[in-house]
Amino acid sequence: MLENVTIEAVAAEGNALAHVDGIVVFVPLAVPGDVVDIHVFRKKKNYMEGRIARLVTPSPHRQAPDCPHFGVCGGCKWQILPYSMQLEAKRQQVEDQLVRIGHLAVPEIRPTLPSPQTLYYRNKLEFSASAKRWILAGEDPAAVPDEDRPGLGFHVGKFFDKVLDIKHCSLQKEPSNAIRLFIKRHCITAGLPFYDIRENTGWFRGVFVRTTEKGGVMLILCFGYEEKAAREALLDALLGEFPQIVSLYYVINRKVNDSISDQDCILYKGQDAIYEEMEGLRFRIGPKSFYQTNTLQAERLYGVARDFAALTGTETVYDLYTGTGTIAQFVSRKAARVIGIEYVPEAIEDAKANAAANGITNCEFFAGDMKDVLNEAFIATHGRPDVIILDPPRAGIHPDVAEVILKAAPDRMVYVSCNPASQARDLAILCRDYEITAVQPVDMFPHTQHVENVCALKRKEC
Repeated sequence: MLENVTIEAVAAEGNALAHVDGIVVFVPLAVPGDVVDIHVFRKKKNYMEGRIARLVTPSPHRQAPDCPHFGVCGGCKWQILPYSMQLEAKRQQVEDQLVRIGHLAVPEIRPTLPSPQTLYYRNKLEFSASAKRWILAGEDPAAVPDEDRPGLGFHVGKFFDKVLDIKHCSLQKEPSNAIRLFIKRHCITAGLPFYDIRENTGWFRGVFVRTTEKGGVMLILCFGYEEKAAREALLDALLGEFPQIVSLYYVINRKVNDSISDQDCILYKGQDAIYEEMEGLRFRIGPKSFYQTNTLQAERLYGVARDFAALTGTETVYDLYTGTGTIAQFVSRKAARVIGIEYVPEAIEDAKANAAANGITNCEFFAGDMKDVLNEAFIATHGRPDVIILDPPRAGIHPDVAEVILKAAPDRMVYVSCNPASQARDLAILCRDYEITAVQPVDMFPHTQHVENVCALKRKEC
């Protein structure tokens, strides 16, 4: 036990830090200025990890969390931090990864672009079901009645088999909470078995809720096996209770994991997609489509990417990891041609449909693994890119892709990343021939430690 320790700063992975006898101590759910007693549970040569055992004196910066599940649910760890401190911590995170760790030469990093909304900003959430919910501190497991044992909510911390039952979540606007609570009540009342994560048994596995800015709702309910009468009764009850549901799917998932990317999503009733708009462009979102989860901030993110591309209307642009073609279409008005590449075939079909619906004729889309599709033959066929925009998954780009990009030698590049660490690694390769001219962190996920970052690059003069 470390007593009367003053928290000094925000650290990585949602932690805060202090120093005790010259050793760094990492502590979650703390605010700079807090004076705390810390229970240390891990001690290494150069650092320690602990938890707050007692908040002796709260920091003047500490604010009350909005969420009733704060501290137990694994998300939104920074609700106790003022938003201005969150934004600066994210800018510092980008600087640490690119400069201190990556040793990259960068211009002054711009202040983090704030999100228009800090609550109810997500357009997609996944709730997992469990036959044995997480038992809260102070609860007697033996005294929990059978009807209160199932849970529908989020996984707890690093436990794959522990689900916290969520009463109210401030991440997604209504009717998200009402739908989740309705489903849980229906299943309990009807005696329908919730999924046992360890045993891979049980019927109801969870639900995906997708919403649009105009109020449309897509639901995807997941079941462990087919039970037609029970399934239809639940789906029909949802449709009767929530007229906002415009697209209703279900999945029969017999696998151990919850991913539906390789499963058949079966349309029960309603439209096969929902639609979102940005700058007059309409985007189709299917059950498996990738779409930025913060709709309003996504428009600002893509605006930064377009500005960094510095298009004049004559360029051929390659949009790598294009997803459903949002960035490609966002920049198409200021480019001569846009080539989008994405490894998920369904996303490419959405991209083509979106472009056609928006009357965009200067975009082409291709499906396949990036390191296989993007090669010298592809570039010879479709033309050398003047500008390349990259928006890869968290893992970043494959080294082979980086080498092909260097050989393609575009005049400018824009690298959009949700992981500054992998971005810094990739930029170290690209900066053999390029220099970073602008860095803009963007807050897509308020109250979390996650940050999106956009870098502009231009080819070095010989």
